[in-house]
Amino acid sequence: MKTRITELLGCKYPIIQGGMAWVSEHNLASAVSNAGGIGLIAGGSAPIDYLRDQIRKCKEKTDKPFGVNIMLMSPNADDLAQLCIDEKVAVVTTGAGNPGKYIPAWKEAGIKVIPVIPSVALAKRMERAGADAVVAEGTESGGHIGENTTMCLVPQVVDALEIPVIAAGGIADGRGIAASFMFGAEGVQIGTRFLASEECQIHQTYKDLIIKAKDTDSVVTGRYTGHPCRNVKTKFSKKLANGEKDGSLTPEQFEEITLGSLRKAVQDGNLDEGSFLCGAIAGMINEIKPCDAIVKELMEQAEKLLNR
Repeated sequence: MKTRITELLGCKYPIIQGGMAWVSEHNLASAVSNAGGIGLIAGGSAPIDYLRDQIRKCKEKTDKPFGVNIMLMSPNADDLAQLCIDEKVAVVTTGAGNPGKYIPAWKEAGIKVIPVIPSVALAKRMERAGADAVVAEGTESGGHIGENTTMCLVPQVVDALEIPVIAAGGIADGRGIAASFMFGAEGVQIGTRFLASEECQIHQTYKDLIIKAKDTDSVVTGRYTGHPCRNVKTKFSKKLANGEKDGSLTPEQFEEITLGSLRKAVQDGNLDEGSFLCGAIAGMINEIKPCDAIVKELMEQAEKLLNR
């Protein structure tokens, strides 16, 4: 399947693995790239030495293109941006801010720049700033979210831009890919489905939550802090949601008790203090497979539907 995204990024399939903080490291990224997609290493607020090591380990495991996701609200975003240039990363995706000040230097270094956007207005700004493509991410996705749904957002972004659009949010099988292409997208970004992959290094408790999840097992917390996140329903996430609803947790208290909660989920499988981020699509995922099998299954389903 050739699209402007496969041509732009030099990959076999128009699938990008989401840059999930504390989750997307070199084992997962290299496996997705080797499977024909584009793997991403999550920069988050990682120390420079850690991210440099992850990039170099990924290069040892794949000769295919891969990228880095940078959260622009990170205190060391400037250093992370420069590291991507120094290490000759092929692709940079960005979230939580405007990457405009970095784009000229990235483009000069030959890096493909793909901001994640939640609105048409920001998508237009990114195109004017020189982005190569955008990821239009709907509220169905896991982690930090906007309010517009994928079905509503993607076609409006496609209509507004000349550069290619990648759809994200609520995509876990070939039907989601085919639907995204019907909306006008030329690629998809998938996160939650890869949580249930053999190469993903998250705690087994996290994987079990994903594959046992039902359609109603995700909850959004933190809207009143200005940073809403979609999580798997656990006692901890319900406590956060209830505290937000009844006012028993102030925004400051909320931020305090969630500090480090993603690490506690990913590394420790801590159900009492961990934030297990996932998309609303988790109820469709019921099996752990290698990334190669996941990508092939996704594409076979999508191509069958699109050819039909």
